[in-house]
Amino acid sequence: MRPLRYSINVTLDGCCHHEAGLPPDEESMRYWTAQLERADALLFGRVTYEMMASAWQKPATGTWPGWLGDWQKPFAETIDRAKKYVVSSTLSGVDWNAELVRGDVGQAVQRLKQEPGEGLWVGGVTLPLALADLGLIDEYEFLVQPVLAGHGPTLLAGLRERIQLEVVNRHEFRSGAVALRYRPVRSGLSSVTLV
Repeated sequence: MRPLRYSINVTLDGCCHHEAGLPPDEESMRYWTAQLERADALLFGRVTYEMMASAWQKPATGTWPGWLGDWQKPFAETIDRAKKYVVSSTLSGVDWNAELVRGDVGQAVQRLKQEPGEGLWVGGVTLPLALADLGLIDEYEFLVQPVLAGHGPTLLAGLRERIQLEVVNRHEFRSGAVALRYRPVRSGLSSVTLV
């Protein structure tokens, strides 16, 4: 079964709005590129899909826009070519190497997890909350930015039940950001493995 990892940038006070943290730097972009390369497919809700496509879908001309620095191109190329699944009841179709997922999100994601492969990656805010409530997230990965936003949507706001986590990895960046990866503690058993 493929594990599902939820990954997101978050501020120290829990804000997960994409504009509340620090601008990406070369080190964090290399990190996120490596994380996306480990995924067989990306899972997005409509809002995240549209936001990511507007920034990272390669133009029909085949040439990246001038604002994209050379250090951002590996990330852009990786996310552009990645297989994507988009959970939406309002979109009539998707492109960008994506497939529309409709119906019961829990059943659909469970089917995707049962396929062979290395793992799935989910980003965003609303869809991960629903998946966490369903117990479908196998790893949580937070890139904690050394910023206090003071406003904006917060991480997993509205979660129905507490989820106990155990740390499996920690990576510090020169910028002061820290990537933390956790797994849910299932059935009271602990099996910490640092990787």
